[in-house]
Amino acid sequence: MPSRTRRRFLHAAMGGVAGMCFGSAALRVGTTRAQAEPEAVGARSLSDDLHVLTVGQVNVVASTAPEGVLLVDGASADTADVLLGAIAELPAAGRIHTLFNTHWHPEQTGLNERVGTAGATIVAHENTRLWLSTDVTWPWDGQHFEPLPEAARPSETFYEHGELASGVRYGYLRHAAHTDGDLYVYFPGANVLAVGDAVSGEGWPFIDWWTGGWIGGIVGGLELLLSLTDSETRIVPARGPVLGRGDLERQYEMYNAIYARLSRLLNGGMGPDEAVAARPTEEFDAEMGPPDAFVKQAFMSLWPYLSPDAAIGRRKWQQFA
Repeated sequence: MPSRTRRRFLHAAMGGVAGMCFGSAALRVGTTRAQAEPEAVGARSLSDDLHVLTVGQVNVVASTAPEGVLLVDGASADTADVLLGAIAELPAAGRIHTLFNTHWHPEQTGLNERVGTAGATIVAHENTRLWLSTDVTWPWDGQHFEPLPEAARPSETFYEHGELASGVRYGYLRHAAHTDGDLYVYFPGANVLAVGDAVSGEGWPFIDWWTGGWIGGIVGGLELLLSLTDSETRIVPARGPVLGRGDLERQYEMYNAIYARLSRLLNGGMGPDEAVAARPTEEFDAEMGPPDAFVKQAFMSLWPYLSPDAAIGRRKWQQFA
C-alpha cells in the first residue's frame, strides 16, 4: 500500500486528528516500554569513532568526528541528562550536529528538543515528522502522545534515501515493519547498519499497527536490509545485542513463515483470538518468549493492508483493540 494511501486509511480509522498543539516534550505522555532513570550507560565501541550507548533498554549509535557527533536515536526524555553525559565522555566528542530519528516513538525522540533547540539537524522520514506533529492515542491501551514542540520536530525529512557529506547513507524502510516511518542509517567505513525497532534484537517485536507497522512489513524490511548487508556487516537494533547477517536471515525465515500462517487464518475468516489459539509461532516460542500479545498485534496489523475497505478495518479495530 502506498504511503499516502496508508496514512489516509490510518487517519480515517482515527476519526480525524486534533490540530497541532505546542508544549514541552515532557507533555508527550505515555511510552512503549516502562522507563526508569538508569544508573549508568552501557558503551560498546564498534570502531574508533563509532559507539553503541545503551541507556535503559535502548541503543543509541554515536559517531564522533572533528565536526562533532552524529546520533542515531536519542532514547527517552527522562534519560537525556545521563545520555548526554555519556556522549560527552566519548573519545573526540564534540557538539551534536545531527540526530536521526528511526521512527516517532518517545524512546527514539527524547533528545529532540534539547538538540533541536541547540541548532542540531534532526533527520527523519516525512511520516515520522507527521506523527510527531499530531496527537496519537493507541487504541489497545489508551496511551496518549501529544505533538512535540516545533524545535523538537525533524528539521530535515526525506521520502526515499539520502547521503551526508561524510558518506553516511540513510534510507526509508518502505515496507513499514514497526511504523510507517522506519529508516536505516548505514556507516560504510565501519560497515555498520543502524535499524531502530524495524529489527528486534530481543524477543518478539512490538508492532505499532496504529501508525502503520505490520507483520508483512517486518518480512519486507528484513529482505531490504539483507540486500544492504554482507557477512561482515554489524546490525544495531533499537534494543538488544548487535546482530549479524545470519541473525537477519533467521528472522526473515521465521517471520515469513508466521506471516504466511496468519494470512491463511485471516483469509479463512478467523479473528485475533482464534489466531492466538492456532499457535502460529509454536516452534519459535522457546527462543522468543510468550507469543500471545505479538500474535494478536501481528494479526490485527494485517487489516489495514489486506482489507479493501477502511471502514471495515476501523470496525474491526474498535471491536478487538
